[in-house]
Amino acid sequence: MNKKTVRDIDVSGRKVLVRVDFNVPLDKKTNEITDDTRIEAALPTIRYLIEHKARVILCSHLGRPKGVTPALTLKPVAARLAKVLGRPVQTADDCVGPAAAAAAAALRDGEVLLLENLRFHEEEEKNAPAFARSLASLAEVYVNDAFGTAHRAHASTAGVTAYLPGVAGFLMEKELEYLGRALASPARPFAMIVGGAKVSDKITMLDNILPRVDALVIGGGMANTFLKALGHDVGASKVENEQLDFARGLAARAGEKGVSLLLPSDAEAAEKFEADSPHRTVSVDQVPQGWMLLDIGPETVKRFSQEIGRAKTVVWNGPMGVFEFPAFARGTQAMAALLAKLAATTIIGGGDTAAAVEQQGLAGRMTHVSTGGGASLEFLEGKTLPGVAALQDR
Repeated sequence: MNKKTVRDIDVSGRKVLVRVDFNVPLDKKTNEITDDTRIEAALPTIRYLIEHKARVILCSHLGRPKGVTPALTLKPVAARLAKVLGRPVQTADDCVGPAAAAAAAALRDGEVLLLENLRFHEEEEKNAPAFARSLASLAEVYVNDAFGTAHRAHASTAGVTAYLPGVAGFLMEKELEYLGRALASPARPFAMIVGGAKVSDKITMLDNILPRVDALVIGGGMANTFLKALGHDVGASKVENEQLDFARGLAARAGEKGVSLLLPSDAEAAEKFEADSPHRTVSVDQVPQGWMLLDIGPETVKRFSQEIGRAKTVVWNGPMGVFEFPAFARGTQAMAALLAKLAATTIIGGGDTAAAVEQQGLAGRMTHVSTGGGASLEFLEGKTLPGVAALQDR
C-alpha cells in the first residue's frame, strides 16, 4: 500500500478528524444496535489516537435520512462506543456549525467526540465544497478509516482532503493491503469464488479477475445464466438472457488462458422462490419443468471443494444460493466451513458473504473479512476508489 497511514503523522495534541463507518444495523422496533462489528473494527485506530494524545473527532453516516431524522441519530452509537472503549465519548448536536465547532474546540488530549449523522445534511453526499470546508475546519489532520464508503466521493471521504492532509487508518490500511496483494501478487494457486444473484452486477469484476486467477468458481443465481449459456435447461430459474453472450465469452476466454472454470453440476431445485417450497437435489441436466435452482448441490460442493482446497489464496464474493432461506443455505455454509479450515489466505468480500460467514461464527477463522461491500467489489473491479485516491501518498 503506497498511502500514508496514521503512523506517518504527528497527532499529539492535534485535533484529528476521523471518518469511520458506524452505519450499524438497527432493530426496526426498538432502534437498538443489533451488530456492533463496524464499531469494533474502528477501535484500533481510535485507541492509537487516544494513546498518542490526539483530540479525536469521529464522523460517520447512519442509514439514509432525509434531512434531520431523530431515529437515525448517532447518540446510541456513541453510547455503545463508550462501552467498548471503556471511556467517555462526547457527542455534538450537529456535524458542522457552531455546536460542532464548540464541541471540537473544547476537546482535550486523548478525548473523543462523535459528531452527529453526516447525512442529516444533503451536502455530504453532494460533496459540496462549503460543507467539506466547514467539516475540515474542526480539525488539523484527517484520517479515513471507513473503507466501506471509500468508493463514494462525498464531502467526508474526499472533499475534506482539499483542506486537510489525509492519511489512512488501520482498518483502511488492512483492507487495501489484503485486497491489493490478492490482485497484485497472490500466493498461488489463486482461486476466486463468485456468487450472488446477477451476472450484470459482477461483469467488470469478472473481466478484471479472470487474467489473475488460476481457478474461477461460480455459484449462486448468476450460475444459472452461465449454465444456460453453455446449453443447459435451467427450468424457471432466473436468468439474465442479455448476458448469455458475455457468459459464453468468459467461458471461452477462461479456456484460452488455462483458467479452471467451475460451474454447478447439481443443484437444489424448488417449485417456488419461497423458504418452505418443496425442493430436491437434481442434476443441472435434469431440472424439472417450471422449477428453479436456488442452491448448489452436494456433488457441486465436493467438486468446488477439491479445486478450492488446492488454493493458497481464495477470494470469495457472493453466496452460493438463497442463503436467507435455511433450506437453500447449505452450499454457502459448506464454502464457509471449507475456507475456515484452509491453510491459505482467505478473503471475504461483499456484504452478503460477510454476513453468511459471521452467521456461522467463522469470521474469526478467515484471514480477512472486508467491511466494505460495494467498496470491495469496486476494488476487485480494478476501479480507483475516491476515498483512497484522496489520501496522501508515501
